[in-house]
Amino acid sequence: MSSTTATGWITFLTRRLVRLAISVVVLLTAVFAMIHMVPGDPVRTALGQTASESLIESRRRSLGLDQPLWQQYLDFMSGVVQGDLGISMVSGLPAVDVVGQRLAPTLELAVYAFLFVIVLALPVGMLAAVLTLHGRRPRMELGFTGMTGALGAIPDFLLAVALVSVFAVSLDWLPVASGAGGASYVLPVLALSIGPLAVLSRLIRVETLRVLGEDYMRTARSKRLPSRLLYIRHALPNLLTSTLTWSGLLLGGLLSGTVLVENVFAWPGLGTELARAVPAKDYPIVQALALVFGAAVLLINLVVDILIAVVNPRSAIREG
Repeated sequence: MSSTTATGWITFLTRRLVRLAISVVVLLTAVFAMIHMVPGDPVRTALGQTASESLIESRRRSLGLDQPLWQQYLDFMSGVVQGDLGISMVSGLPAVDVVGQRLAPTLELAVYAFLFVIVLALPVGMLAAVLTLHGRRPRMELGFTGMTGALGAIPDFLLAVALVSVFAVSLDWLPVASGAGGASYVLPVLALSIGPLAVLSRLIRVETLRVLGEDYMRTARSKRLPSRLLYIRHALPNLLTSTLTWSGLLLGGLLSGTVLVENVFAWPGLGTELARAVPAKDYPIVQALALVFGAAVLLINLVVDILIAVVNPRSAIREG
């Protein structure tokens, strides 16, 4: 590696880490402000209207809610640095422990759905582009774009309800709730992945058509290379940058999509906990969950930027 390349990589990574740090501070501030802008007394809501004033004041002091707003902000930021996200107003358990118990099921759903989408979207999108290249098979193109557009427009929540109604209630092929082994993953994974699969397949088809129209692809075809080499060796590498970018956005969307889908399938993840914490005004839990979702998106974006730079090193050097 030349000194210019090494300097470019160092500058690239430094800039990305600085951006990440700034984004984290903005995220923390936004989460703190969002929670404290909600009207009402969270302690009274959590303890119930029949709770005594002495109990309410005691809980407020223990949570630091009797302090000035600026002091609460400093305590919040200091607690995040130390790994202390507060205590649940309802259960009395540390928010870190509650989130930790719920994190693994959500990650499993998101990762399985992500892998399902990536494994299918890339070949489906490329195949659709090859079969409809130069305006061939217009009916197939119309059917593909129509079907992917329709599936991509269906909200995850409605798709989850439809899947439950058909495959769990009517046909009784698959379980509705979690805890039934591997079969319990099928419906929630499908609910999370069908929409993104349709959208990503459509995007990959468009990008593949663009790549196949480039001069270097026409040159490769003129050499009468086998189709396997033409599409895998020449077309696929040029699709990776855009595919990685879309995949990063996709994974972030899958994490947020679990909020509603988990409630349909009674999945013991972050989404179910968030649905419980919001109406109960369990602010420490809501803050912790918002931070987890936000931090996950920021981390995904960082990883995608690095992967794109690895695939196309000139981008990292150019930024340096």
